[in-house]
Amino acid sequence: MGQQQVIAVVGATAAGKSDLAVELALRLGGEVVNTDSMQLYRGMDIGTAKLSPAERRGVPHHLLDIWPVTRTASVAEYQRLARPLVEDLLARGRTPILAGGSGLYVRAVLDDLEFPGTDPDLRARLERELAEAGPAVLYDRLKNRDPVAAETILPSNGRRIVRALEVIELSGRPFSATMPSYDSVYDSVQIGVEVPRPVLDERIELRVSRMWEAGLVDEVGGLLEQGLAEGRTASRALGYAQVLRFLSGEWTEEQARAETVRATRRFARRQESWFRRDPRVVWRPFDPAGGRAALADLADRALALVRG
Repeated sequence: MGQQQVIAVVGATAAGKSDLAVELALRLGGEVVNTDSMQLYRGMDIGTAKLSPAERRGVPHHLLDIWPVTRTASVAEYQRLARPLVEDLLARGRTPILAGGSGLYVRAVLDDLEFPGTDPDLRARLERELAEAGPAVLYDRLKNRDPVAAETILPSNGRRIVRALEVIELSGRPFSATMPSYDSVYDSVQIGVEVPRPVLDERIELRVSRMWEAGLVDEVGGLLEQGLAEGRTASRALGYAQVLRFLSGEWTEEQARAETVRATRRFARRQESWFRRDPRVVWRPFDPAGGRAALADLADRALALVRG
């Protein structure tokens, strides 16, 4: 393996990506670069399953806890932070290991991906229309103007629909023309952690239970004081959005907990679908119930890919 290689560990939430990234970093003399959009936020620890310092096992982790919860996520800004970091690691002979399930953030690091500009007035107008009319009207407009883009965006994802329409109006080009290609700017290996669906569903339910026991409700309550409810991105995070509805009195705590499980399972399916569209991802099966031995075996098989 040459020093100029970048490794990405991808897959669904709760599959074991973070642990594999740490294991690979220890074996390769690498450092982990976070590609989970919600782990960028300070204080969002329990609900994002952020590794504790002990679980990081001495491996440096980058791009964690860099934004306040009031900040709206920006893939373009993330790219501006991540690229120089990866370049620095490569220059120092350290292996960058990307870890996280936010597919566009992974692509923003690895691929020849440029982000069109934005117009605050245009964005505000589209967001007002979204608030007043709902996503269906805007989605129909997107289908007419760029059916290729519409196929890749959920009809309920108002924020993404607004962005697509903004780019179309600003550039006069289809939003789909700005979507990522599979042209990597680095020599890279992408390893998909593959967990059978029934096992993953069980792991998600167990993870949510542990988050509740670890104090997720209290964490959300503390973040409310820091402006979480006003954070356009952070307030929609899995677990946080559901607990906010409980704390506002809209749902019971049991409803919030059950909906967190359901929403996370749906999200995991969308993640798998996203990463499986990328022909460069090489999937390796993993049985998380096997503990450290299974993780070590997965790392062995991942290293075999890395070393060619």
